[in-house]
Amino acid sequence: MAELADLLGGWWVGEVPDAPTRPLAGVLADLRRFHEARNSPGPKVAGDYPTQIGTLSRLIRDLLAAAAEPAHEHRVLAPLLTAYHVAGSIAMRLRIPGLPSLAADRMQQVADRLDDPVWQAVAAWGRAQFLSGVNRARQYEFAVAAADMAPADRPETRGMANLTAAMAAATQGDADLAETHLAEAAAIAERVEPDVSPWPAGVMQFGRTNVGIFRVTVGVELGHGARVAEVAEGVRLETISRGRQASFWLDYGRGLLTDRGRRDEGLSALLRAEQLAPQQVHTNVFAREAVAELQRSSRRDASGREVRGLAWRMGLAPTG
Repeated sequence: MAELADLLGGWWVGEVPDAPTRPLAGVLADLRRFHEARNSPGPKVAGDYPTQIGTLSRLIRDLLAAAAEPAHEHRVLAPLLTAYHVAGSIAMRLRIPGLPSLAADRMQQVADRLDDPVWQAVAAWGRAQFLSGVNRARQYEFAVAAADMAPADRPETRGMANLTAAMAAATQGDADLAETHLAEAAAIAERVEPDVSPWPAGVMQFGRTNVGIFRVTVGVELGHGARVAEVAEGVRLETISRGRQASFWLDYGRGLLTDRGRRDEGLSALLRAEQLAPQQVHTNVFAREAVAELQRSSRRDASGREVRGLAWRMGLAPTG
């Protein structure tokens, strides 16, 4: 992670890091393979963030070097923006302070150089997304602004911005506003042919599947508890990346754990999320809180051993 932090904080777009240059075609091909592997529902590397960080750091360094060459700049900038977004996304999932906002800043630098409304809207949404829990009211403003500025021919940005706005509204307790944005995102998703759009590579994964995942997450935030199971039944997880699958199972598990009668199902969901993306689950504050509570309440239950094992892998001290 130190190398990635250095690249985000130490190098602006247009500056050349001290690295040997590689042929641009090879760099772009490697980035494409990286996005494909990361967004795949199957390969384990898609949930292995340390491996991703190492690969991504090298790719960003190569892209920065190529972007400094006038002959290559225009071909490199959009791919560089997607790489910066992945950096911010990983940092956000692993709860690494400061890096998501740096990634958003670098995305905006690239968008300014591209001077294209499509990428300006993507960068604006990235800023909203990466603000996350720091300031939900401000996040909501940014998300709405990104939705408004997204060009009509790229509905994915407008859709994801509405999902981000729905989450921001839910965390502030505004159920009606959250549902308004979820409904808007769902309507947009119906106009996108696949369940998960491949555009832009490595960034959004917008579509009906992601709308369903957000419905579960928003439901948990609004206190719907185990009732999120009704929404979860229709989500086609096989169409989306392991990271997003892990997010689904984590939030689904949190919802089920609010119902004592479904606690074993909730634990199974958390374990499934851990299997898909262990670092993401181990650093998630809500998962840690849920497991700590399970530790306190399940010492005599048959599931106690599984709970203790998960708690140990999270670095949580035993209780009782």
